[in-house]
Amino acid sequence: MKMGYARVSTEEQNLALQQDALRRAGCTMLFTDRGVSGIGFSRPGLDRALAKLSAGDTLVVWRLDRLGRSLSKLIDLIAWLGRHGIGFVSLSESIDTTSAGGLLMFHMMAALSEFEHHLISERTRAGILAARARGRTIGRKPSLTDAQRSQAIALLETTPIGEVARRFNVHPRTVKRALQPHAGTTQRVRGD
Repeated sequence: MKMGYARVSTEEQNLALQQDALRRAGCTMLFTDRGVSGIGFSRPGLDRALAKLSAGDTLVVWRLDRLGRSLSKLIDLIAWLGRHGIGFVSLSESIDTTSAGGLLMFHMMAALSEFEHHLISERTRAGILAARARGRTIGRKPSLTDAQRSQAIALLETTPIGEVARRFNVHPRTVKRALQPHAGTTQRVRGD
């Protein structure tokens, strides 16, 4: 039996295109999720579809990204389906794990996607190193200016850390981090 799964990320999007394609592909049951992100793999419609599938069935999606966004979780899910004798078909990418060629195609796409992910990571790291070499500061702007940090440290002599944090509208951990460059001094922090 072919079971279809369709998902849209927002309530405003329409499932009709996916549902029509799944019906044309021969799906006798359709499961859907509306307004649900593809990042997580625990979704009501997908959970119902997976619970209903059994050996010999095939899970069909319109596009691979409708099933999920995480490559590693997609691979894990499709491997789980395979171990349970359940096929997988993605209509747009022409992936059909019920055939040897389709399974090969899925693994090639997964490998290429992972390769691209690693390339992006390498480029990002190289860019950060190059920026640091040029003297640029990486990361977000500090919550406290140097002057505010000095004031906060001075206030800690007589004021609890929570109150100092409230004065500067920051979390107490931010105030504690402000002390780190001054770890060798004998500052007393009240309220710890």
